[in-house]
Amino acid sequence: MKVDLQNLLEVAKESALAAGEEILRIYKSGNFSVEVKSDDSPLTKADKAAHNKIVSILEKTKIPILSEEGRDIPYLERSKWEYFWMIDPLDGTKEFIKKNGEFTVNIALIHAGKAILGVVYPPVIGELYWAIERNGAYKERNNVVSRLSTTKKELKESGVRVVASRSHMNEETEKYLGKFKDADIVSKGSSLKFLLVASGEADVYPRFAPTMEWDTAAAHAIVSEAGGQVVLEDGITPLTYNKQNLLNTSFIALPS
Repeated sequence: MKVDLQNLLEVAKESALAAGEEILRIYKSGNFSVEVKSDDSPLTKADKAAHNKIVSILEKTKIPILSEEGRDIPYLERSKWEYFWMIDPLDGTKEFIKKNGEFTVNIALIHAGKAILGVVYPPVIGELYWAIERNGAYKERNNVVSRLSTTKKELKESGVRVVASRSHMNEETEKYLGKFKDADIVSKGSSLKFLLVASGEADVYPRFAPTMEWDTAAAHAIVSEAGGQVVLEDGITPLTYNKQNLLNTSFIALPS
């Protein structure tokens, strides 16, 4: 199967922006209709509206779609997919409910266990981030496009800027932070943590709390094309996608 990545990127951007409009409409209304999922995490009307909007646009590409809504697709079926979309219509639902603006729309294209295209859109912030394999990573704001690049700072230096989650600080993360001299802790929600690394605004993002593949795929593509990597705790093995178990293990995002 041959794919036109540039064309698919434009479709993914369209999907992300349209989903962002749906999310903002509900966000501004204040009527979130919060439900609780089986894992005790929240689900809102905005999650559902964004999901439906994205699917309505992406399905025109005839490429399979995997998201939290379709997580029950058997591995035997999805393991045969050569390419597929992996989406998180609203990453950072807790941040959405808190109304702090730190939530994103994430859309990735997966091929052979790797995110080869990624689009991330934080609708409140109004910046569109994207990347295609071997083509660099970019940010667009007010119709101005700039290329992203990770920092070149050595992690052994003092003052390393470490990204930590607003909602998921734990003992393992605190232990990792202890490795750095005078670390500067930066807190962010959702996949915005990856984007801080991709843009060079932070040096490293360790994650020692559960995430699903759709939480990380799109931003992983952006970090990689900005000159970074997302690896397991061993510092070598890349985080991969379309595993039998869609739960990610602990990982670290940092410059290559």
